[in-house]
Amino acid sequence: MAKRKVKADLPQAEAHDFHLPIRDEQTLKDYLLLAYGVTIPDRQICENHTTPWRAFCDSYFARYPVTVWKASRGFGGKSYTLSILGKVEAETLKADVNILGGSGEQDVNILGGSGEQARRVLDHMTRFWAAENAPRDLLIGGVQREMRLKWGNQIQALMASQASVRGPHPHRLRCDEVDEMKLPILDASFGQTLSTGSIPAQTTLSSTHQYADGTMTEVLRRAAKKGWPVYEWCWRETSQPHGWLPPEEVERKRHEVPEQMWRTEYDLQEPSPESRAIQPAAVERMFDRSLGEFEGAPHEYIEIEAPVATGVYGTGADWARAQDWTVIATYRFDVNPAMCVAWERTGRLDWPVMIGKFESRMQRYKGKAAHDATGIGDVVRGYMRTTARDVMMVGRDRAELLSRYISACEHGEVVYPHIQFAYGEHKYASQEDVFSSGSTHHLPDSISAGALAWSTHRAAGIAQAKDFEHPLRGNKTIW
Repeated sequence: MAKRKVKADLPQAEAHDFHLPIRDEQTLKDYLLLAYGVTIPDRQICENHTTPWRAFCDSYFARYPVTVWKASRGFGGKSYTLSILGKVEAETLKADVNILGGSGEQDVNILGGSGEQARRVLDHMTRFWAAENAPRDLLIGGVQREMRLKWGNQIQALMASQASVRGPHPHRLRCDEVDEMKLPILDASFGQTLSTGSIPAQTTLSSTHQYADGTMTEVLRRAAKKGWPVYEWCWRETSQPHGWLPPEEVERKRHEVPEQMWRTEYDLQEPSPESRAIQPAAVERMFDRSLGEFEGAPHEYIEIEAPVATGVYGTGADWARAQDWTVIATYRFDVNPAMCVAWERTGRLDWPVMIGKFESRMQRYKGKAAHDATGIGDVVRGYMRTTARDVMMVGRDRAELLSRYISACEHGEVVYPHIQFAYGEHKYASQEDVFSSGSTHHLPDSISAGALAWSTHRAAGIAQAKDFEHPLRGNKTIW
């Protein structure tokens, strides 16, 4: 690429005339290459993965307030990518950037940590200043844990402690190795970011997923519930020729580490799922992308099949209380497996509105219906004009209803389109979430609605269809 005149505010980046702030992906790509000689891999290899470049751009341009990166240990280049992200944000957006890292020490006190991982990210940034065309004139000072730029902004590596993460209010928070971080520290850090002027706030949470009950599992559970996008990539997305990783290094590491570690930390398979309510492999089979892919956002009505005259249907509703969601799920039972044909999530609305949605679904898909009447049965009955079974979700009856539903999920007796919200709740729900009562744990709304809908199959007294593959499966047709 021919060299061009440089704008005065980036004197060392001699190969390009950059105008701040950078507003498009191509200019961002040019800046990385010409200032630092860096090209971030941008080729998807594995189905359902993304690319490091897509994750990088969406964080840089703050397209979502919170994003999650899940990548291979070492071979994913997470720390390296996070470090160049924070550095370029400080240089070209004039953003304040805080870096928080997992301690890597499982015995660190819950209120504190060493901050070693954050320093590693900062070390990467320091090495970038040595690049031939790096804009070194922007750096006016720095100590062990921070860099100060001429714009008046700074990059800081934080101690993993409550006091450290509750102090500053940067535009950007970059968290590395989240699975090695104590959850109270991460929770406290979410209060940091603050938008100012033209610089939007953004948080990126990056990690390998290695602990079944660790912080990353909780992050992924929240991502599903709150709609945070999750960007996954493994060593295949970073391998040569489209990436930086030599194939001989992959083979060397494959023969060095235990097989279970390779599957979990390099191939991104699920950590040991002893505490999960539903086996993760069963959830993957249950949420079928060939039936369509949906976010499951609030008030997004999803229907993959209109009602048919011969269909046998059942609908379940879990009502929003306080901060929960109302979820209404409808299954078709005369196909094998039973299929979720309609689904919707709404927030806490007035009772007549929520009940109206439930009754409209019952009228559209004729059949049995059930709803969670625990503590609100009289309220619902006062508004409801149609007949639906009141289900008291307490004690042994609650446990049996949920157990039957989970058994159906694990035995392939029910299938959904890939609804991201419901998928996440089913995949990351723990045994305690589902079977414990009280305020500490919360039964996921989509599991509750699904179990109530499944219970109508039993109430209808019918046998599920056998040896019948629904024509929607195996293609992308969406009604």
